[in-house]
Amino acid sequence: MRSFLKEHTAYDVLPVSYRLIVFDTRLLVKKALNALVQNGIVSAPLWSSETQQFAGMLTVADFINLIQYYYTHSSVEEAFREIESFELAHLRSVEKLVGAPAPQLASMDPMATLYDACRMLAESRVHRVPLLDREPENGTEMIVSVITQYRILKFIASNFKHTKALRQSLSELKIGTYDNIATASMSTPVIKVINMFVEQNISAVPIVDENGVVINVYETIDVMSIARSGRYKELDIPVGEAMKARPKDYPGVHTCSLNDTLHSIFRTIRKQRVYRLIIVDQENKLIGIVSLSNILGYLVGYKRP
Repeated sequence: MRSFLKEHTAYDVLPVSYRLIVFDTRLLVKKALNALVQNGIVSAPLWSSETQQFAGMLTVADFINLIQYYYTHSSVEEAFREIESFELAHLRSVEKLVGAPAPQLASMDPMATLYDACRMLAESRVHRVPLLDREPENGTEMIVSVITQYRILKFIASNFKHTKALRQSLSELKIGTYDNIATASMSTPVIKVINMFVEQNISAVPIVDENGVVINVYETIDVMSIARSGRYKELDIPVGEAMKARPKDYPGVHTCSLNDTLHSIFRTIRKQRVYRLIIVDQENKLIGIVSLSNILGYLVGYKRP
């Protein structure tokens, strides 16, 4: 597997034809959010027209910071007034106000190996990294594309032919998270789950009943609808109520068992967009979570400290 990853580059993963959306840091947050939703994406690279340089990524984490800020600092009226003139560049000041860590300005060369890409994504725990091409003469930057955990794993699932290496079960491989898993019930307030995202640096919280049976999962992507609607003071509503606003084509919860192998997980990844799988037993009770970051880390031999 590692030889395969070292033989291919990040550029190999890119489709023949693709669309790249980049936002200038002077763009209003409201317009950027609408553009993300209209294009069915959850993040985009940022570009500073002042410095003519890559300026980071706009991600769901930025909107979580914004929601926390307005929930604790503003009236609804003040929130709506501010958001009308709020530029993307202002998000850095919001991070400081809510005590969030500064975002990583991670990027990589399009010709970097997939091994290096997997390693970077696993170590940094980011879901995506922009590919930057730099002119050797003057250092001018150009954003080529964005490579994601899912896109890399789908490429591997479609092109790696030595499937015998993927036949071990999750119980044998011991990848994933099994202890201290953050969970919520259908009655848990949305703001409490959002705080879990921030405090534990996670992107999903399984929703379970009183017996530990998995009912659903609340994801950071669900926060996008809150930010778009401006319902900053409705964050005390139950998660179960908030999830009714999901689109009809929401894919639902992807589950697996400890007997599933990477081969079977890759088969799922080939068919549909997956960001994590909830590990359950025969009664659908929660056992653990295996994320794409866990899988990437295993493929390159990285173990999180």
